[in-house]
Amino acid sequence: MFSVTGMQGFELLSAEHLVTLGLFFGVCLGLVLLRNQIRPHKNVLKWIIFWTLVACQVSHQLWLILTGQWQIGDLPLHMCSLSSFLAMYLFLRKSVKGFYVLYFIGTLPAVLAMVTPEMSYTFPHFDYIEYFLNHSAIPIAALYFILFEDYRVPRKAILFTYLVVNIIAVPIFIFNFLFDTNFFYLASPTEAKTILSFFGSGIMYYLNLEVGALIVFSITYIPMWQLIKRENRRRLVGVYHKQDN
Repeated sequence: MFSVTGMQGFELLSAEHLVTLGLFFGVCLGLVLLRNQIRPHKNVLKWIIFWTLVACQVSHQLWLILTGQWQIGDLPLHMCSLSSFLAMYLFLRKSVKGFYVLYFIGTLPAVLAMVTPEMSYTFPHFDYIEYFLNHSAIPIAALYFILFEDYRVPRKAILFTYLVVNIIAVPIFIFNFLFDTNFFYLASPTEAKTILSFFGSGIMYYLNLEVGALIVFSITYIPMWQLIKRENRRRLVGVYHKQDN
């Protein structure tokens, strides 16, 4: 389970991969459908998600160190790691703008990372379990804040998050250049076959990254836009009923 060389041979969209994705979507659906029953126990759910995120980050680093694999490229500076830390912070301290960023970088990007993962190991290897548990906990955390803490995201937050990500990308780019790493995949696409593989090279790669980020953020906003529109409609109906009475 913890071996470096054993249990390799992950296959994209294999039965175990599809079951893993199904469990994630099932949990999300369950949270939405049972939100009223869960609400009295939301603090329990809150700390389960929080400590899951902590355990995943800590255990992954420990595994790499104890098995002699750790390199500077294993620092938790990828987008999903930063999303994980941001979610932990939001559990401890409220931040509306912090949630804007989490919503856009921690929901659809994390789901895409599960659909096309950089993964060598098969279930039940530790790295497989940790990877999917961590990448599941991030969007589930965002869903928790929407369902139980009433966080909402305005349309202007797309541009705000886009600017924040680009500002963060500058020191990440410099770090990649100095230490030959590939955080945020700014140096090259992932080794696994993902949409980044079709982004070209050189200046075209970076232009496509910028356009791709805007497209992903815009798609990510659609469910929030629909939620806000439905809530506004219900609010207006409630006002009309009060006026009639």
